[in-house]
Amino acid sequence: MAHATYDFSEETVVVTGGSSGIGRRMALQFGAAGATVLIADVDETPRDEDAAPTHETIVDRGGTASFIRTDVSDSTQVGSVVEAARDYGGVDVMVNNAGIVERGPLFDVTEKSIDRVHAVNVRGVLLGCKHAAADMRERDASGVILNTASINSTMADYDLPEYNASKGAVLMITRTAALELAEADIRVNAIAPGFVPTQLSEGGPDAAAQAIQAGETIKPIPMGRGGDPAEVAASALYLCTDAASYVTGEVIHVDGGYHTI
Repeated sequence: MAHATYDFSEETVVVTGGSSGIGRRMALQFGAAGATVLIADVDETPRDEDAAPTHETIVDRGGTASFIRTDVSDSTQVGSVVEAARDYGGVDVMVNNAGIVERGPLFDVTEKSIDRVHAVNVRGVLLGCKHAAADMRERDASGVILNTASINSTMADYDLPEYNASKGAVLMITRTAALELAEADIRVNAIAPGFVPTQLSEGGPDAAAQAIQAGETIKPIPMGRGGDPAEVAASALYLCTDAASYVTGEVIHVDGGYHTI
């Protein structure tokens, strides 16, 4: 089967939540494709204790990357990341990937749990879109914004009321930003991962993979397996290239067909 390769050697990419999980894989693949990658995360150390920090891994492989400690719910901090990208010419690609999960039934929802999840998953995406787009517009430059949505953007799951709501919001943020920024030649899209075992999964990647294989999902996955972060990253890179130059306001599901049932 053919293998796609992309060249981001002239591009500066910001990845929020890039220290672990899917964000880490996206950052590594952008780095491998030649991009200058800025990792914006609250934690420099990956959840995988055996892994080196993402930016160090990119540099060790011959790329250019740096880490900026960032709380994406703080507008000033997000703005500082975008400003730091000016040292490399400005943001060409903004990946709003940072996200958190609270688990529990609807009856356990509290004001604090709502605020915690939405501060990162909703406010963080809105702020990332705002600051990146402002930088692109100020430089009169085209650009790409990519948001990490979820299968839970359109399908509910048990014990995830705050998360389900937040990912639904990401879907509408993506469409709204795409509508408003199209005339500025700034494309805004989203990827919606399905069941992709990572260190961020409940119980860790091994437990998550076993649960998928045991059929412990609400409905079966047509492809019969969980996804790999690299598969999500591959779709992410595509959306950020000229190969997707006429694609905006779109959500690509990377879920093994889960959303089709």
